[in-house]
Amino acid sequence: MVGPDGPARRRLIFRVRRSNIVLLNELLDLGEEESIFLAEESLQDLLDLPVTREIMEEGVDWDRSIELADIGIALHLASPEDFWLLLTDRYCRERILMNAADRFGSEATKRIMVDESAFLRALVEYYAISMKDELLCESCSTADELHYAEDRITRLVDLLKPNFSCSDEPILEICCGNGLATQALIRLGLDPLAMDSDRCELCIALKKGLMNPQRSFVLDARLLPRYFSGRPFHSVLGFMVGLIDDSNWPLWREILLAAASLAEKELLFTVYSQKEADLIAKEMGKAGWRGEVIDNQDSRGIYDQWVYKGSRQSL
Repeated sequence: MVGPDGPARRRLIFRVRRSNIVLLNELLDLGEEESIFLAEESLQDLLDLPVTREIMEEGVDWDRSIELADIGIALHLASPEDFWLLLTDRYCRERILMNAADRFGSEATKRIMVDESAFLRALVEYYAISMKDELLCESCSTADELHYAEDRITRLVDLLKPNFSCSDEPILEICCGNGLATQALIRLGLDPLAMDSDRCELCIALKKGLMNPQRSFVLDARLLPRYFSGRPFHSVLGFMVGLIDDSNWPLWREILLAAASLAEKELLFTVYSQKEADLIAKEMGKAGWRGEVIDNQDSRGIYDQWVYKGSRQSL
C-alpha cells in the first residue's frame, strides 16, 4: 500500500529505535533482531486509534504482513527503516481494521492465532519499556531520585498479613503511583498487575528497576473494563486512593466501581480519613460487596490511616 509522507509516517520513522521488548516478538514468531512498533502511543489511544486512522487514510509502503486473527495486523516496512508496524483495533468499538480487511489481510504472508490475554501482556510490556526508554516522550522530567518511606512499606506489610489473602491468585493494584506501596506486595511474595494514570510517576519506578515492565501500565482506571472482561482478578487493591471529598467523589466512585467490577473475591483500599473509608464502604455495599472499615491510625497520621476491606457476597 503506497501513500504520502504524511504526519503519521514521519512520527513513526522518528520513533524507530531498538528497545528490549520481547513478548511481541514471541507472539508474532519473529526473531529478537526484528523491531516491532505499535502505531498508537498508549493503551488509551487503542480505544480511539488516532494514528491508525491517519495511516489508513495516508497509506504506508509495506511488503509483507502478518494477520493476527480478530486482533489486528503487522505490516513490514522496509524503507527508510526496516521494522514491523503493528495495528490493532481489538479495543476499539469501531473495528476499523476488520472492516478494511481486504486492504491488508487478503495479502497476508501468514496468519496466526493469538491468545487475547497474552496479547494484552505483550502490549503492557511494550508500552512500559517504551515509556522507560523515552521512546514515547520528547523530554523526560523523571530524573529525580526516589525516596521510599521504609516505615510506610513496613506498616503496609503488617496491615496486609492479617487482612489480605496473600496467595498466588491474580491481583490488580490501582493508583500505584511510583510503586512505593507496591513494594509491600512484592515483599509478601506477590506479583501484582499495577497501574496508574500518571505516566511520569510510573516511569520513575520503571527507570529505577522497582517495577516489572511486564506488570505495569498507564491507564485511566475508569477504562479498565474495556481491556479486561469478566472478573479476571482474585483481588483488587489501591493504597491511598483519593484524597476523596464531596467535589471529586463522583470521579472516585467511577474509578473504584470500575476496578471492583474486575475482582472475583476481595477488595482492599486505604485512605486518609474515616469519612473516605465510609463513603467507599457504602458504595461497595450497593455493588454487592460485604465490607468493613478498619482503623489503622498511627502517630504520624498521614498514609493509610483507614482501610476498606471487602469480600464479594455470594448470590
